[in-house]
Amino acid sequence: MTESTMSASTPECGAGDEWRTPDIDRPDGSLTAPEPEMLKGMLAWHRSTLLWKCSGLTAAQLAERSVPPSDLSLLGLIRHLRKVERIWLRTRFAGEPVEPLHGFGAGLALDFDEADAVSAREDYEALITEWSEADRAVAGRSLDEVAEAGGDPFSLRFVYLHLIGEYARHNGHADLVRESVDGVTGA
Repeated sequence: MTESTMSASTPECGAGDEWRTPDIDRPDGSLTAPEPEMLKGMLAWHRSTLLWKCSGLTAAQLAERSVPPSDLSLLGLIRHLRKVERIWLRTRFAGEPVEPLHGFGAGLALDFDEADAVSAREDYEALITEWSEADRAVAGRSLDEVAEAGGDPFSLRFVYLHLIGEYARHNGHADLVRESVDGVTGA
């Protein structure tokens, strides 16, 4: 289950040249791999599962808020998880001076509030780019390596476990949102 085995066909246009999310092949992986490989593989699987749940949808469908008054949408989840990846892997762990996303640090939840179909393709592609940048930021580092944010030390192992849990929780939300959008279940 490595990130390199996840593939997405190029986002294509459907009828009327309307952009749709591509089909996703989720990675397979070892159930007995050493811990570093297994954690990276599980994160890759959960990352691809989010996109798999969005497969074939239009920008408008991604942005649809399916359970008013909640602002939860698949596009909001895409934007939120991009922000979470950046915070934990690039900013907190690797210490990269990257710009905060979607109101982080200002007490705002713009990842959901400003999710708009107009930027859906850009947001979708930005998540995939963020994954590559996040993977690069921690490549070759030990799971036991410790970083500190806000006076609290944490290991890279903790970050992987946190991200896997974050994706698992939000992939459950994505199941419900997707069913509400177009009736598809199990996607």
